[in-house]
Amino acid sequence: MTYVVTEQCIKCKYMDCVEVCPVDCFYEGENMLVIHPDECIDCGVCEPECPVEAILPDTEGDVTKWVTMNTEFAEKWPNITRKGESPVDADDFTDETGKFEKYFSDKPGASAT
Repeated sequence: MTYVVTEQCIKCKYMDCVEVCPVDCFYEGENMLVIHPDECIDCGVCEPECPVEAILPDTEGDVTKWVTMNTEFAEKWPNITRKGESPVDADDFTDETGKFEKYFSDKPGASAT
């Protein structure tokens, strides 16, 4: 089992999860984070830290798309080990649906350490 970041993170990217990860397995895109599934130790401490419930175990529901996406972009985006600045308008997107199709960016994030 591993944990994955899902669509709810897009345009929110609060990054509270990064602060608690004991193995630094988060990678930063322009408008969301992903978890590297080969680095995740399945401890689950990140899941309750996410205010928009964007982090799920790979055994919950149909998250196959997100496992693939997290794997792909963890190889392309920079590793992030500290909480950065969330988007100023993050709260405006917390309850929105269909964010992947509307807003997903494959560009790397800027605040990686």
